[in-house]
Amino acid sequence: MSLLIGGGTASGLYTDTLIEVAAIVSAAAVFSQAPGQRSPHSVFWLLIFAVALAVLQLVPLPAAIFSGLRPELLLGDPWVGDTRFRFISVGVGRTIECLLNLVAAAAFFLAVLRLRVEQVNALLPFFFMGVICNGLAGAIQYSFSDDVAIIGLLPFTINAGLFANVNHFSALLFVSIPFVVYFGLFRGHLLSGSFGLIVLLLLLLAAGSRAGVLLGLAITVLSVVFLSARSRTSGLSILAIFVGLSIYSIGAWTKLDADVIDPAFGRGEFARTTIDGIKDNWATGVGFGNFQKAYQIYEREGMIFKQYVNHAHNDYLEIAFEGGVPAVVLMTGYFVLLLAALAKVRRDPFQKAAFLSVSFLLIHSLVDYPLRTEALVMTFAYMNAIIFHKGFAERLSHNNGELIEIDHNGDKLFVPIGTSS
Repeated sequence: MSLLIGGGTASGLYTDTLIEVAAIVSAAAVFSQAPGQRSPHSVFWLLIFAVALAVLQLVPLPAAIFSGLRPELLLGDPWVGDTRFRFISVGVGRTIECLLNLVAAAAFFLAVLRLRVEQVNALLPFFFMGVICNGLAGAIQYSFSDDVAIIGLLPFTINAGLFANVNHFSALLFVSIPFVVYFGLFRGHLLSGSFGLIVLLLLLLAAGSRAGVLLGLAITVLSVVFLSARSRTSGLSILAIFVGLSIYSIGAWTKLDADVIDPAFGRGEFARTTIDGIKDNWATGVGFGNFQKAYQIYEREGMIFKQYVNHAHNDYLEIAFEGGVPAVVLMTGYFVLLLAALAKVRRDPFQKAAFLSVSFLLIHSLVDYPLRTEALVMTFAYMNAIIFHKGFAERLSHNNGELIEIDHNGDKLFVPIGTSS
């Protein structure tokens, strides 16, 4: 559902609300069942603190607390007309919207953590179906000589695939590459996996996103290198993939133009202005979802045009601007947990694929805001659930991580010893 209608980036979309409600209801259904896998305590408490930080921004606090902590223009909304109390958030409505988004993603993430390993694997085809639908939509659009924008079907203009933003469409394509490689190398579908990989790379070239093209090339190389180490695929097949990647890199190079990577009114200027805002609001931030409102105060006169800046195009700077030091601490805590998980996931190819996808989404967030769309934030939650799921490590500990080849309905599968077919 999120991959089909969650490609918008604007605020207040009813499609985003539908996805959030569906995620919470689905999570409630999972938690109503018998006890399943337990969530890692460190991850659970990190989510608790993240939700608590968003809630704190909605609590009226004495106005004296903000004295000297932020400019007068950003003192926050008063509490029902009483200027003695103010909110940390300068836009309470947008922060509530972000809080609901966080709660929905966290609920979905915790629900997937609770599932059995085979159930987590069974969610992958649904992800593939969403990618295929987006790919078909993108292929139809790019088959025309001019870009085709679809207006009226969803509450946002569809410009690439089923997304409003071509960079976010490209992000969905490249994060699916590790799973396509995994599907081909470990599920016995090398031919269909190779075909899917070729289609994804061609769509990335057609989309024209420079970040998407470069990250797509890099993630494909890393996926083949890291995942092929434990597969039974022949060396000739791996060689053929690398030959294809070499040809693709020639096409990728033609997409680069140094003159348009960062013009005067570009990401560098966004970053400098956002950093100025962070310096003035480092203690509390301006409230989640309020970047656009607060950024305008720090814009230089010469940088004010008809087009306005809706995001910093660097999610880390934007989160620091909106959440202050507490948000930076939480981000650091997440990165520490993610790096610690790397030592545990290196033995399972499915988890390694998820780790690669999450890592490249985080890299893409340095130059864009992919996780501001419901489609990608739910994908991000699912992939993180794969990484932090305890069931994979428990399964490997029972069989020492050894894989055997079995025939299942005509398909060759590589499964750990001791796992029933």
